[in-house]
Formats: sequence, C-alpha cells, structure tokens
Amino acid sequence: MKGIENNNRRNFLKTGVLSGVALLASSAIGSFANANNITKTSKDNEEPTKNKTRVLGAGAHRIEVSSLGLGCMGMSYHRSFIPDKNAMINLMRKAADLGVNLFDTAEAYGPVLNEKLVGEGLQPIRKDIVLCTKFGFIDGKPEIGLDSSPKRIRQVVENSLKNLRTDYIDLLYQHRIDPKIPIEDVAGTVKDLIAEGKVKHFGMSERDFNTSADGLNAIRKAHAVQPVTAIQSEYSVMTRNPENAVLDLCEELGIGFVPYSPLSRGLISGYINERTKYNAANDNRTSLPRYKPENIIANWPIIDILKEFGDHRGLTVAQVALAWLLANKPFIVPVPGTTKLAHLQENMWSADYQFGSEEIKKLSNDLAKVEIVGERYTTGYPGQQKK
Repeated sequence: MKGIENNNRRNFLKTGVLSGVALLASSAIGSFANANNITKTSKDNEEPTKNKTRVLGAGAHRIEVSSLGLGCMGMSYHRSFIPDKNAMINLMRKAADLGVNLFDTAEAYGPVLNEKLVGEGLQPIRKDIVLCTKFGFIDGKPEIGLDSSPKRIRQVVENSLKNLRTDYIDLLYQHRIDPKIPIEDVAGTVKDLIAEGKVKHFGMSERDFNTSADGLNAIRKAHAVQPVTAIQSEYSVMTRNPENAVLDLCEELGIGFVPYSPLSRGLISGYINERTKYNAANDNRTSLPRYKPENIIANWPIIDILKEFGDHRGLTVAQVALAWLLANKPFIVPVPGTTKLAHLQENMWSADYQFGSEEIKKLSNDLAKVEIVGERYTTGYPGQQKK
C-alpha cells in the first residue's frame, strides 16, 4: 500500500512539474510572438517551420524553394576535417525533414566526391528536393583552369547525373565564367540540355559579378539566350559586394540570388577565431587574407554588433546574420553549409525572425560602419580559388 502511495505521489509531482514547464513555455512563446519579432514555429517551437518558401527565377523558369538551402561542400571537402559519411547522410535527410529542399554541390568539390555523397544521401527523397550542381573547370579541378566548352558541359552533366543518382539536374550553374567561351554558347548548350530533359533550370555562379561591367553584361547576354533562374555569389554582412549592382540586376530580370558563404566560412558565426587551426591540405581558409589571425581580430566588431542585436532578441550571431540577408530581398535564398545538426536547426530558425523597419535600418547602418580588413580571396586567374 505504501509503495502505491509513493508511486502516486511521484506521478503527481511529475505531472505538476511538466504542467509548470508547459505553462512557462507557453507564456514565453506568447511573449515572444507578441513582441512582433518572431513568428511561431511548428511542433510547439521544437523544430523550424517547414512551410517557409521563396521563389528563384520567374515565369516558366521559376523554382519554389525553402527560405534557406543547404550547402553540402563541407560535408566531404575543403573544411579541414572530413566528417563521418553516415552522419552527413543523416544530416541531409534530417534537413529535408526540417523543410530544406534546396541542396547545393558541384563537380569541383573533391572533385566529384561531394556529388557522390549528396547523390547517395538524397536518392531516397530525390523527387522531393531541388538538386543543384555546377560545371566549369578542366577535369573538375579549379587549380588547372577553366573549361565551359559545350563538349565539357555535356561531359560534366552526364557524369553528374551518375554521381547524383538521378536522371535530371534541377539547377545547373556555370561555376565560373570562362573568358575563352562566349557566354551565349554556354547558355545555348544548357538550353539544349533543358530541351533534352537532363537539366531543368540554368544558373550562374561567380566570385564577384560586380568587379566590372563584364560580369553584369555576361548575365544579360546569357539571360537573353536561356533565362537564368539564379545567380550564386558570395554575400554576407562581411561581403556586401552584390549590393553594388548585381542585386538590382536580379530584381530587374526576375532572377533569384543565392548567397554562398553567408556566414563567411564560419567566421561570422563566432565558431572560429584567431586561434583556429586549419588543415592546409583540405581547407582554403589558410590562403585567404581575411582569415589571418590579425584580420579576424580586426573584423571582430561585426560579430559584436550581431551579438548585441541577438542578445536582446533571443537570437544567435549566425541567426542574426542569416535573418539580415533574408530581409534584404525576397528573392534571396542563402545556402549556409554545416556538418552539425545543431547548427542546421539554428540556421533554419533564422527564417522565423521578422525585422521591424527601423531595426533593419539601424542594424545595416551599424554593420556598414565597420571597415572590413583583408580580402576574401587572393588574386589570381578566375576560378583559382574555391568557395
């Protein structure tokens, strides 16, 4: 009898504690929502909302995608360590469960190894996701040189279809502009591949389309032959070059914009610092001026600004940086990379934050006051540096 009484008492206490926690959580969520800054997430805020989408491209060349995609490069390439293969496959599938449907890879990541990993990971859910890859280098190796000849484009597409275990590529990017090949020939070859059903949409990726009028003109010329669905280029609170012209061009032509390295290869998140060590055999950050210890310290005020903003609103530094990108244009869809489930969930939650008009204005102005030290790339021929 005494044992029954003890069990009843434990059950009563357990129920009371859980009810109290639920009541506190409900109050906290209500307070957050009433602040007009956060929209509710699914499953009682346990997981990021699944129904947030954006559109890349226009008309028949549009794709509806998740507000944030997933950059898969670092899952096997160029980020010092190589994570466990099965863990990365699980991460990709969990990303889809959380609402991500845009997955980004390229022939050059490895080369080929990343495409094969992505192909294996996403094969069971292939019809439910948007798969992106890229062409543009000799043998898929940026260090050798550029090659966007029609013959090479077709060769890459056939190889990518096998590597990705699919019969079509949703979004095919030219990884870097090849000055030897007229952009009209590149766009025309992709147009033919679209007609053949091997590719659905055309994209262009470049280190910086704003360095000269040539980059912007290339977009216009390509778009006239085969409408461009998305432009991919580096854009973040530390790299604001696209604001000079390319975003305006995208808006004019109805092209989506996909920022790569939206967290500046981990730097903006605060996850790496001046003491971070890189494996030079598998990490380009060792050669990038912005990642030198003294430059990381010099640029840290950016992170301080993001932290100050986030601390008052329950957001992490990375979430503020991604939410800021999303707030700038409705056709922007960042593709942050990660190898960690916690960071994946953190990134996805950034889409829930809604800036007030004065908030975004002040934050942007504060960020613009910081003079960024160190170039994001070293000089060299186009395509020499990888993401």
